[in-house]
Amino acid sequence: MSLELTLRIWGVDRMARPFAELVRARNVSNGGAVLIGVRSKVQTGELLDVQLGKSRAQFRIAWINLSGEAGIQALASEPPILGIGLPKVYEMVGTG
Repeated sequence: MSLELTLRIWGVDRMARPFAELVRARNVSNGGAVLIGVRSKVQTGELLDVQLGKSRAQFRIAWINLSGEAGIQALASEPPILGIGLPKVYEMVGTG
């Protein structure tokens, strides 16, 4: 089972144009996430504002691919908004 969240992101694209859009996120943790469906032309190293519900924080874009996925990394100076309150999943491994 894969958990995906819907996030609102906004910032300035590589053409210096402001943007805002809704994207999905997977591989979510307090340290960051993988964004899916990013349409804006963003660049690695740029800051991105992220909103989950009423919580907001800035993240740094760590990587981007051509299929609209982007990895974001939490900034140490920002409050953790991703991964908080998510259920912990335990995997049982058999021995034998």
